[in-house]
Amino acid sequence: MNWLKNALSKLPHPIRWALTMFLGVALIIAGLIMIVTPGPGLLVIFIGISILAFELEWARELNKQGQQGLEKIVAKIKSVFKRKP
Repeated sequence: MNWLKNALSKLPHPIRWALTMFLGVALIIAGLIMIVTPGPGLLVIFIGISILAFELEWARELNKQGQQGLEKIVAKIKSVFKRKP
């Protein structure tokens, strides 16, 4: 994602904002379609929100909450597999 952020930072603000909104919304819509069709829908939605987080505060907060939730899930899975009878 850093390469995308660096590429977008070189553009003027109105163009950067429009491009970010277009990419983010397009990925979210594609992810919603992939939920009912074969494909990684939730992953694409998460990537779309991450792109929107470059410009929108609510998307940053949602992205942060999603990452924290994912970290909790991974920690729980690790604890389950570390247990030995």
